[in-house]
Amino acid sequence: MHEMAIVDSLFQIINTKVKEHQIKKILKVKLKVGEMTVVEPMTLTACFEVYAQDTVAEGAELVIERVPLQGKCRECKNVFRVYNYNFKCPQCESRFVDIVAGRELYIENLEVEQ
Repeated sequence: MHEMAIVDSLFQIINTKVKEHQIKKILKVKLKVGEMTVVEPMTLTACFEVYAQDTVAEGAELVIERVPLQGKCRECKNVFRVYNYNFKCPQCESRFVDIVAGRELYIENLEVEQ
């Protein structure tokens, strides 16, 4: 379950921001999570709730925005949605594809009380 390690890293960032900006209460944490991260949203939420206990983030809403996996063909430059990890361009059938979205895992924003 790598979600616990992810939440641990998130709280390292959150704690830094709390100290930097003297935040009293975190109301909402919005994450961008790419499809390739293979993060289970329910597990991530449960881990977040455990970590948030007795912190300024206790009771905060965790909003997870999923980012679909997308590729860009090196041959024809077509950008397309990748399904089932099939990295073949649907336009020219090339397999020379770069991933352009779907690996994200970051805090997009924090809604706080100061």
